[in-house]
Amino acid sequence: MRGRLAVTRIDSSLLRGNRLGDPAQREVLCYLPPGYDDSDIRYPTVMVLPGFGSNHRSIVGYDIWKPNLLQRYETLLAGGDAAPAILVMPDAITRWGGSQFIDSTATGPYQTYLAEEIVAHVDEAYRTIPKREARAVVGRSSGGFGALRLGMDRPEVFSVVGSHAGDAAFEVTLRPMLLKAAISLDAAGGARAFCERISQGGPKGRDFDALFFIAAATAYAPDPDPDAEAPYAVLPFDPRTGELRPEVWDRFVAQDPVVRAEESQDALRQLALVYLDAGNEDEYGGQFAARKLDEVLRAAGANVHFEEFPGGHRGTSYRYEDSLPRLIDALASE
Repeated sequence: MRGRLAVTRIDSSLLRGNRLGDPAQREVLCYLPPGYDDSDIRYPTVMVLPGFGSNHRSIVGYDIWKPNLLQRYETLLAGGDAAPAILVMPDAITRWGGSQFIDSTATGPYQTYLAEEIVAHVDEAYRTIPKREARAVVGRSSGGFGALRLGMDRPEVFSVVGSHAGDAAFEVTLRPMLLKAAISLDAAGGARAFCERISQGGPKGRDFDALFFIAAATAYAPDPDPDAEAPYAVLPFDPRTGELRPEVWDRFVAQDPVVRAEESQDALRQLALVYLDAGNEDEYGGQFAARKLDEVLRAAGANVHFEEFPGGHRGTSYRYEDSLPRLIDALASE
């Protein structure tokens, strides 16, 4: 590697005492581009958010068959196809596999943690350009959802957003998953028994969709009852009959980036770029979500770059080779 991967730790006051008992001390990985240690140049930053069931170290994991994000970015830099930037990979995982990168009383204030504590930590530790015009956030799947929401909710922090098949258009993409999740939770003996089993060894086989809905429920529909049992959330279906609970599902839909775009028009118009893509055979309907997002974001006045490519939902990290140059090019360089 021509650049350098730096590892620091943050003791988050925001995550301390969270309801799940997840750690408040977290790693922050930062990729520093070639030449960083030999100059006094300041760099724009790109925060990279992983998909559900992955964490910050997953992004830089070694695979014998394909390059990771840093290897792809270094190839772009070496060929002059991307400008240098600091890539920021924060830890925002929860015991259920993901925080969805938003604030929740059931998991912790993860969006505020990212937008305030992580950004301040990185600006203090490295030679960043410490202003919104020089910050981007990008992610895949749930990470794409988190990036979209950060752009909509915290435009004073980020000016550029990238979403690779980000969760959106919940009525189309998430609702069909409800039945499979209900079947898995019922077979496990209910949500509490399912969560206890997951804590012992993680998801297996058909557990994945059910675990996603546990994580999504803790993010979108936390249980206000202080005496509630784990997972401290209300499920969007009746665990006995599998029937939809409309009042809970409405809480899910209220978090949908497609729905929130209308109330976030001022924020969206402040963004220099929103990058969207999805595979045309995405197993979760990410292509339909991306098409709808393209439509509503443009209607809101956002500057959108949208691409649909051949492929599905998984194994698409190579798409960063297209998004990173565009995202960084849209950032201020001084």
